Amino acid sequence: MNVVAPGVLEEYLVRTRWFAGKSRPFHVSRVRRIADLEGPDQGVRVAVFLVTVDYSDGEAGHETYQVPLSIYDEAQEAIAHAFIGAAEDEGRIRHVYDAVHDRYAMALWLDGLVAAEHSATFDRGGLRFHRVPGTDPLDPGLRASPLSGEQSNSSIRFDDVAIMKVFRKVTPGANPDIEIHRELTRQHSEHVAALYGWVEADVDGETVQLAMMQEFLRTASDGFELATGSVRSLLANPSQSVEESGADFAGEAARLGTAVAEVHAALRGRFPSETRDAAAAQALARALEDRLDHALGVVPELAPYAERLRAMYATVAALGRLDVQRVHGDLHLGQTLRTAHGWRIVDFEGEPGRPFAERSLPDSPWRDVAGMLRSFDYVPGTVALTQATEEGADPDAEDDLRADLAREWARRARGHFLDAYVGALCRSESVGADAAAPGEEEQILADNRTLLDAYVADKAVYEAVYEKRNRPAWIAIPLAALAEVV
Repeated sequence: MNVVAPGVLEEYLVRTRWFAGKSRPFHVSRVRRIADLEGPDQGVRVAVFLVTVDYSDGEAGHETYQVPLSIYDEAQEAIAHAFIGAAEDEGRIRHVYDAVHDRYAMALWLDGLVAAEHSATFDRGGLRFHRVPGTDPLDPGLRASPLSGEQSNSSIRFDDVAIMKVFRKVTPGANPDIEIHRELTRQHSEHVAALYGWVEADVDGETVQLAMMQEFLRTASDGFELATGSVRSLLANPSQSVEESGADFAGEAARLGTAVAEVHAALRGRFPSETRDAAAAQALARALEDRLDHALGVVPELAPYAERLRAMYATVAALGRLDVQRVHGDLHLGQTLRTAHGWRIVDFEGEPGRPFAERSLPDSPWRDVAGMLRSFDYVPGTVALTQATEEGADPDAEDDLRADLAREWARRARGHFLDAYVGALCRSESVGADAAAPGEEEQILADNRTLLDAYVADKAVYEAVYEKRNRPAWIAIPLAALAEVV
């Protein structure tokens, strides 16, 4: 099977959750086979394809997606839900499935990572498997099962031991998720899941990283789901204050703020950081304006805020310096896990719409802080919108009270997160100190308030574009934030 018909792949792409172009006019322009694996059992053969998609709308461009395919002579009822189509291969018609849903196919990836344990690197079928020295060995008998709820990538769980992320949208170069996890794993950071290894291939003389294997966190709960559950519990009994309700998230937000600050400190220790001059602040302000200009073309509802946003960005241009380092780049509650041992930060890929070269550039850590503040604000809005669509959810006399409680929940979470982050930041910069000097935390916030407010506004603009394209009914959430911020 040299080529999978583009039309077949187009039909499959629009059925997946990870394909980002479902709402845009597109066509598959190129299908490339970059690797082949074959297993001894079950007759499975796997071919890894790179599928290039061209867009024909006002934002014309292209993206490349990884689609690993399982190829069988006979139909496989167990993975019928992942059936892509039939294809001719060596004169015969074969049955083709998305390999991520095939445990026999995923066992081949596991075998490659196991084989790399003794040599750190192992090559097979066009794929190169790497292991991180000093991490736990992997049992070749681990059973693979795909996780539901996949978004921009696909995740496969190997019993309760490991989890593999298969990157769907790929580009040449070092994936920040692998790069950062590798360094923090070597540093034994307690705020990330250990990286066991990764998979890559050479394409046209450049390295394309395709997947990564990490420690599976058995007790983990998704940060955003935990927060929305907290708000739901709060609103179920609106007669109590946030602090009295038992659903206050302030303590968890503070612990998360400390974890984020400690991750930032670890990144400063492993990657370059610097203080840039006024020209960098001016360049940042221009970038913020450019993002706003682009967003206005997509979201006309932003127009009433444009003048005030530009004035806010002008204050950024007037800053005399800009401290930058490696950061997460797309931090929000959905990129966190709460375990029995504390908070873990995940998904260091950065903002999905930016190329790797840009995502890896040093940036201000306050961009991450702003992302988390916006996430806390999103939680009550998400709960309100989902409850409004539930059957029988009619307005009642307590709606105003619930709205006030929800706003107070978000205010407390944001405040405690920010206070804890700044406190931990002070401690990391004052080696050996148990607490910040009097007034130090307030001064740090005052010095960075202009930058933080601009990043919060920029994040809300980004959210408005996303919601306009994907969930138009949700655009009220970022617009309400802009009305408050500017």
